[in-house]
Amino acid sequence: MDENNIQCESAVDGSFKDVTNTVIKFKPPLYRQRYQFIKDLVIQHEPKKVADLGCGDASLLWMLKFHKCIELLVGVDINEDNLQRKKYKLSPLIGDYLKPREKTLTVTLYHGSAVERDSRLLGFDLIACIELIEHLDSEDLAKFPKVVFGFLSPAMIVISTPNSEFNPLFPAATLRDSDHKFEWNRMQFQTCQVSQVGKYGKDVWAPATFSMKAFRVLVYTTTYPSLQQNKYRQYAVVNEVISQVYDMRRDLLESLKLQDDRDLADLPEDTGTSEPPFQCYHPVLTQLNANMEKTPKPFCVGNVFYVPLERLFSLPKVKHLCIDIEMLKTLIADAVMLNSDGSAVMVDIHDEDNDD
Repeated sequence: MDENNIQCESAVDGSFKDVTNTVIKFKPPLYRQRYQFIKDLVIQHEPKKVADLGCGDASLLWMLKFHKCIELLVGVDINEDNLQRKKYKLSPLIGDYLKPREKTLTVTLYHGSAVERDSRLLGFDLIACIELIEHLDSEDLAKFPKVVFGFLSPAMIVISTPNSEFNPLFPAATLRDSDHKFEWNRMQFQTCQVSQVGKYGKDVWAPATFSMKAFRVLVYTTTYPSLQQNKYRQYAVVNEVISQVYDMRRDLLESLKLQDDRDLADLPEDTGTSEPPFQCYHPVLTQLNANMEKTPKPFCVGNVFYVPLERLFSLPKVKHLCIDIEMLKTLIADAVMLNSDGSAVMVDIHDEDNDD
């Protein structure tokens, strides 16, 4: 056992009392402050793969899942029952399907030890160990830096642990939790972490019991819908197109009501062509941009309202979702009615059921 490990392990010997009748309160609560530190790092560095060792009730994972940059979230904890109870908070909700993410997010929970090598945790951008190391016994504490700094070697590591210098402020207490094997002061923590930085060449940011000797077992995994998946991209395009078409139709009907000399009955008869005998110069088009005015305007033939695909493709959101007009046509073909040459979306001008 090398000198660094002896130094880190020397604090775990002895017996301690639990914190009882605690009256000290933190605002905001300490766990929120720790999680906010992680969130700030995510906002600043935009990691794609993040793991939480000792994830507990998965609260940190739940908070991080809303960050668009993250594509893989992994939680590891020794308490399988807790993982089984809390896994559902990480499941996609209806809103996640109605408004898919730009990038696919996968969330995975493993039951097992934080100090066992696992190739599934290689290549991560950020690994968090929040209030974890104080639960490790001497043997596991010695393995921790070898596994996390040496084997896993993420781009960033965040470790937090209780500061024993604050403990005298608690009533009649030496440790804050009966499962804590030790609690370092700031100098002990800094000395131990700096030694690992020098040994493994890692940047360590420092502001669940893990003693089971077993490989990690998959408890739960889920993948969130995203625009990278074709069916969700199609849904997003169809939803946007339908919404815009009916907005444009509503604008037309409102403009016609203001014309004393024109009535819907005066609209030209359907000639069987898609030529626009009556164009709709409505002034309230949503998401209007500079390029839109250069595109063909919506028009009516008889009782049918036409919106050219070229017009729809000029909308920022549609353009973002579709590479070209041909892709737009392919994605909406089964959901809306197109004219004979496939150049425009058709809706009944009198179909009030869809005008909510």
